Amino acid sequence: MARRNGEVDQFMAELEHPLKAEIQAVRAAILDSDDSIAERIKWKAPSFVHSGDDRVTFRLAPKGIFQVILHRGAKVKDAKGFAFEDDSGLVEWLAKDRGVVTLPDAKTVKARKAALIKLVGRWMKATAT
Repeated sequence: MARRNGEVDQFMAELEHPLKAEIQAVRAAILDSDDSIAERIKWKAPSFVHSGDDRVTFRLAPKGIFQVILHRGAKVKDAKGFAFEDDSGLVEWLAKDRGVVTLPDAKTVKARKAALIKLVGRWMKATAT
């Protein structure tokens, strides 16, 4: 799978969202952070793939917010034995292996971007096994 995806480029070109510039910046930072990460459209938003499975997906609705969903693929997997230590303070954990980072405005995206990219990298490695 190509790292950058024309379908995602097209999606982003047509996206109308108040945080579009910030979404683009986070997208680019995630892709630039690790050569093993690729992207595609999943659930009507950019999604990032590691080891063949979606691991991180943007949520862009409702239009006023930007969320980053951490997961282990489209289908629920048995979380027995799975552990991820999160010291970022960014994630609202919905399950042992599913969390949401909410970025409500440009100021928050800017302040948390570096920590978010680090978190995404750790998540990709932890869920690749």
